[in-house]
Amino acid sequence: MKDTIIKELQSAVFERLIKHLSERKDVQNIDLMNLAGFCRNCLSKWYREEAQKKGINVSDTIAREHVYGMPYSEWKEKYQK
Repeated sequence: MKDTIIKELQSAVFERLIKHLSERKDVQNIDLMNLAGFCRNCLSKWYREEAQKKGINVSDTIAREHVYGMPYSEWKEKYQK
């Protein structure tokens, strides 16, 4: 399989994971961390770090908004237990 296809598939899987997590707001970050060893905040951190590797400056705020689908403070207020 070509590298570009692999990257496209990985990107699609990441977006699908983000969509799945946005539909499962009942799943708390602590649950994810306890079961899987990562959470939404980890995903946003990894997103920011990968952008930095490519010379793209992405703030924590923007990275979290991409992962949470809304400002982090709003998500915490609405869904964090």
